[in-house]
Amino acid sequence: MTVITAAVIGITAVLLAAQFKTSKGEYGIYLVTAAGMAICFCGVSKLETAIKTFQQIRAYIQLNSVYLDTLMRMVGIAYIAEFSSGICKDAGYGALGNQIEVFGKLSILAVSMPILLALMETVQGFLS
Repeated sequence: MTVITAAVIGITAVLLAAQFKTSKGEYGIYLVTAAGMAICFCGVSKLETAIKTFQQIRAYIQLNSVYLDTLMRMVGIAYIAEFSSGICKDAGYGALGNQIEVFGKLSILAVSMPILLALMETVQGFLS
């Protein structure tokens, strides 16, 4: 799926949802959610390219695999949190969407702590 295809799916879903807004508003939410999920799943398939690239980088550079794995986890958390938050906000539950965003940011912070500790150990090694 290309970006143009995703854009067409999204715009079509929004235009159809606008038609349902006056009579059956919940159908519009279902339609937009279904379109969003379809685009999300196609976006996840694009991650295969990024994963292969990270594996090539790992082969070229003698780097601990924990760093690249953590980076991929952070990207995944950000993607899922943003998608979920957007759905909640579109459905009219902005407060819940904001809470999902905060939880996603805290999750990224928690996942990145081992890398921060490794960085601090490296800096301490240079200073000693």
